[in-house]
Amino acid sequence: MQIIGHEIGNHSNTHPHVNNLSIEKNCEQIKTCADKIEKITGKRPTLYRGPYGEYNNTVIKAAEMENHKTIQWSLDTLDYTGLTGDEMWNRLKDKIAEGSIVLMHNGTAHTADALDKLIYNITQKGLNIVTVSDLIYKENYTIDNNGMQKMVKN
Repeated sequence: MQIIGHEIGNHSNTHPHVNNLSIEKNCEQIKTCADKIEKITGKRPTLYRGPYGEYNNTVIKAAEMENHKTIQWSLDTLDYTGLTGDEMWNRLKDKIAEGSIVLMHNGTAHTADALDKLIYNITQKGLNIVTVSDLIYKENYTIDNNGMQKMVKN
């Protein structure tokens, strides 16, 4: 069982509905947020997930232009609805698998309290917890209509 640190990704500057923005406005959202993260941490982010899970070809192209890989999640804890840690785990336990990306939010009622339980239960299933950058494909992939990466077979 392995647990690897954390990383900070880009989620836009002002949390707009990015599917409604031009490529220039999407680039501006990504760049401004990346500049802020880099100023604070000294490291520029390379991952981008649009607000509300929105993405389209314009969003993906803007992220690529700003040297970001576009990501999505595969499992949602629904933590933002006020679920407890037990309720979140019950949502995940039969679905979580190698390669899952779990959506959670900061500042919700029970997310921070649920982390120990979720991490313990995930590792008890024999799964490793890694950063998204260690998990995703960085070349030879496509993104399907659900926002999931698929390896391109050569």
